[in-house]
Amino acid sequence: MPAVTVPDITLLARTPVADLLTARPRPVISLSTAPSGFEGEGFPVRRAFMGAPLAAIDPFIMLDQMGEVEYAPGEPKGTPWHPHRGFETVTYMLDGILDHRDSNGGGGRISDGDTQWMTAGGGILHIETPPEFLVASGGLFHGFQLWVNLPRAKKWSPPAYQDIRSSEVKLLASPDGGTLLRLIAGDVGGHSGPGSTQTPIALVHATLQPGAELDLPWRTDFNALVYALSGRGTVGAERVGIQAGQLAVYGAGDRIVVKASEHQDQ
Repeated sequence: MPAVTVPDITLLARTPVADLLTARPRPVISLSTAPSGFEGEGFPVRRAFMGAPLAAIDPFIMLDQMGEVEYAPGEPKGTPWHPHRGFETVTYMLDGILDHRDSNGGGGRISDGDTQWMTAGGGILHIETPPEFLVASGGLFHGFQLWVNLPRAKKWSPPAYQDIRSSEVKLLASPDGGTLLRLIAGDVGGHSGPGSTQTPIALVHATLQPGAELDLPWRTDFNALVYALSGRGTVGAERVGIQAGQLAVYGAGDRIVVKASEHQDQ
């Protein structure tokens, strides 16, 4: 899971230390396992929000983990032209390469740590495909796509496109230096990500070292979700076990607690 890494995490700005006396940890109210399926021309996905309480995932609609899969030559697949309306698609690549084109003239190529943020608004067509050289060679493919609902007043807004390079992502460290956070959009702990959001959200890709604990301040008026892309550990102050492919939904409070297990599967 390369995405964006740093040679020395201790040089990064830190997230705030939680006030353990006044900041309430959010309890875990739901833990679900994402079922596996196929999308587009047949690439594997895990439907992260299946089984989660609908009210608790608002304003999100869907989260698909794409891969992780090692394609043989000739196997990489994408999606043909298809329509969207009334929401935004946020595609984030961890490994591999994906090309995108849309009917509004947006598009480009994203690779490790890059993000495509497409606002469908009143309606758009787009296509997502691996480049021809990757189809010929095969290779690793891993990422996710998040669908973000638009507010009622913006459902018919003009389509738009953001190309967020990995170099633009705000990199942060936890207070103890055990977690690397990539802030893609929104505000967390006084820091802002580069993504421009029509709906107020925060999107973070965090990597915890074995045994590390992340205690992250979170807006009290936001829902709070943690999806495990790999590894295993616990969520919440009550230490609910979580592993790759599972989604934790938190209740009310001021901060999110996640801890990685000391020993991870290789």
